[in-house]
Amino acid sequence: MSYTIATDIHTHTLFSRHAYSTIAENVAAARAAGLTLLGSADHFSSMLFPEQDIRNFQFFYNQGVWPREWDGVTLLRGAEADIVSLSGGLFGQDIHCSESIVGKRFLCERTLYDRVVESLDYLVASVHNGEFAEGASIRQTTEMYVRVLQNPKVFVLGHTGRSGIPYDLDEVLGCAKELGKLIEINNHSLESAGRHHRACREIAVRCAELGVGICVSSDAHVAPAIGKFPHAQDLLDEVHFPEELVMNRSRETLLASLTASGVASFAE
Repeated sequence: MSYTIATDIHTHTLFSRHAYSTIAENVAAARAAGLTLLGSADHFSSMLFPEQDIRNFQFFYNQGVWPREWDGVTLLRGAEADIVSLSGGLFGQDIHCSESIVGKRFLCERTLYDRVVESLDYLVASVHNGEFAEGASIRQTTEMYVRVLQNPKVFVLGHTGRSGIPYDLDEVLGCAKELGKLIEINNHSLESAGRHHRACREIAVRCAELGVGICVSSDAHVAPAIGKFPHAQDLLDEVHFPEELVMNRSRETLLASLTASGVASFAE
């Protein structure tokens, strides 16, 4: 089967520090790749800065200046937030933020997480450093992913096939289906000569069997990789994945899925 995937919502800009393109370059690349929708999801993580101050994350603050339609491409504002605890906690939720980016004291204290994500459309939630889960039981890791999916801002569970953290597939995927959240099939995870292929394949097969929606992502860290999913498409072909469960196959399908999940509203 030839899969048409017209959106890419897990991509990175220069802000992620180990990525190499601007948002304008990514939009241009998306248009050149024939995409109708691009989601920018830079890292919201301790990997960026040694000090976790709101000033370091102000990149996310002013994304309202980005046009929704940019050179014929619909642009969504997101972030890839690190999962940091077995309780399903995300980066920034335990960091109190009392001052604005100009040093003015806020009237009420909120967390760094709250202040950064409030204006974003969605989150991709991923594990990058799984040391916190060492020695954890399958029950604990399963409950962790379930709690992450229950977060009202999380739309996509990111690259669990390469996280190295085992979990009960049926329970987590069942939760995603119930909540209308998506499981990511991450092209970047499949680039390393089969290293994560088995785990990613198992996830894809079970999503197909259970009727769970997926999101195919490039996880691009440079503009030329935007909208390129060759390894992910090969995997979907290999398992005869049903096209109707690829929820980012079109702009309309992606926006409808995002709205149905309750994460953001794009009813118009």
